[in-house]
Amino acid sequence: MSAYVDVQGSFELKPTATEAGIPARLGTFQSACDALDYAAEGQSGINFYSSEGKLTCSLSYRELKDQALGVAARMAARFPRGARIGVIAETSPEFVITFMACQYSGLVPAPLSLPAAFGGRQTYEWQVSSMVRTAGLSAIFAPPALHEILSSATAGQDIELFDLSGATLPDETVGPVPHGAGDLSYIQFSSGSTSEPKGIVATQASLSANCKAIIQEGLQVRAGDRAVSWLPLYHDMGLVGFFIAPMYSQLSIDFLSPTDFARRPGTWLKLISANKGTLSYSPSFGYELCVRRFRGEPLDLSSWRAAGIGGDMVRADALDQFSETFAASGFRKEAFVASYGLAESTLAVSFAPLNTGLNIDRVDVARMQASERAVPASDLTREGADRAFVSCGKPLESTELKIVDPEGSELGLRQVGRIFIRSASLASGYFRADQELQPLTDKDGWLDTGDLGYWLADEIVVTGRSKDMILSNGRNIWPQDIEWVAQKIGGRTVARSAAFEMRDTADTSRIVLLVECRAQEAELRETLARDIAAAARSMAGAPVSVELVSIKSLPVTSSGKLSRAASRTAYISGLMHQAVGDSATRAAALP
Repeated sequence: MSAYVDVQGSFELKPTATEAGIPARLGTFQSACDALDYAAEGQSGINFYSSEGKLTCSLSYRELKDQALGVAARMAARFPRGARIGVIAETSPEFVITFMACQYSGLVPAPLSLPAAFGGRQTYEWQVSSMVRTAGLSAIFAPPALHEILSSATAGQDIELFDLSGATLPDETVGPVPHGAGDLSYIQFSSGSTSEPKGIVATQASLSANCKAIIQEGLQVRAGDRAVSWLPLYHDMGLVGFFIAPMYSQLSIDFLSPTDFARRPGTWLKLISANKGTLSYSPSFGYELCVRRFRGEPLDLSSWRAAGIGGDMVRADALDQFSETFAASGFRKEAFVASYGLAESTLAVSFAPLNTGLNIDRVDVARMQASERAVPASDLTREGADRAFVSCGKPLESTELKIVDPEGSELGLRQVGRIFIRSASLASGYFRADQELQPLTDKDGWLDTGDLGYWLADEIVVTGRSKDMILSNGRNIWPQDIEWVAQKIGGRTVARSAAFEMRDTADTSRIVLLVECRAQEAELRETLARDIAAAARSMAGAPVSVELVSIKSLPVTSSGKLSRAASRTAYISGLMHQAVGDSATRAAALP
């Protein structure tokens, strides 16, 4: 499977070449199988690294194709064409082989997340059980270590478990028939953690259209590019952006698992430095974690030409800290590329222009709350009442985007409304077993993304999710504004925070802010809670109840994003108090 090189009489594992050695085809394929068939003619491929940055497996695209075809022949003999197959998306050779084996055998893989590193077994079992029912999965391919928990999760459901490698499949084989241009590709589950998961069906056509747009327009892939990623492969940004799209452009990929990244974030930067990586993405918190853990290790980040930000709201302050910290390591702040996307659009919707860095728009929050217009901050803006939004660039040429008011009328510059998109990259619908495919769009082909934003010239600025909006005294308040107050006041003492509205009666409600706090001293925590409550009250123009909770106690989605809905549910049910125990510190809302 792996490539070795003879070094003074011994054999050393060697990563795949950056240069594929074949004429570049930049996303011009009709299916994932077509893309791998061509990439297999070259020398590039996929490499897997440990938390220490040691290469553990090197898998060329030729080896990936050969091994995927071997598993596909056994899958095709075992399952009817079109069957849905759960595949635990471990960052491993076994996952990418089995995922592509499904493509070659005409099956529809559904990448599933791994359990959380600490606790959460009950929630994970509920999620898996729901996904099995939603997608009508025929089997799950998983590492043997997870079979016990998966057996518990699927008890009473007619489903088989196989080793992730496919080694436990029956030996019988048939000639597999690959997916073609008009077939499905995979099912991507939505990342929400409190509602029944939605299975988003990506087709070969939508996948190919979005990969081509990412490769040619967004990242403008060129000779010498190399991808580096720690993103989870069960989420669209990791699966499409840093496995399938590189394969569609014959790029080598260097993988670090999300767990290893969380343990040693510096290894991500070490891989970019050592392998001359040029393309790599992270949500804002990944860049922030690198800054917090950096100890001055020697790095050369000068090759990194597109440092993407996606998967969550772009936080300009965290990215400024990253560029300042790693400027001496050759990182250029112009390399930052903000983008916007969602699984319903396969992945990408818009990209900021390359080599320009962040386009920051500083807005008067109070005026935006009152008028739903992104009015630029000025000398008249009250101190602490401004907010830095980051433009996510222009929509891809193949994507139409509009911003509308509640009546559906299109809005002009700086008017905040709901974001709608229409493109060939849209998935075919939401899947639920034994039901017709639920359409994503209206009769004219427009998808309501559920996101809010505004036009900044010809670029899109995303301000948040409409479902998270807090209504107070007739004004719309963005929860991020309240949460970022906690970051500003608490600094590195504070990790994640979640703001949401609590309705006590039909006529009364209050704003609650849960803040993960690293400090242990009771007096310091009490002072911090009071200071945050006062600053949040000033910013929001409404009372805010602040509660400091333990680190890692706020729930996140499968893609690592904060889930305000799940935080609210846990708070209402009392689970949040059980989780934090005596470490909770409260500050009553200031009048």
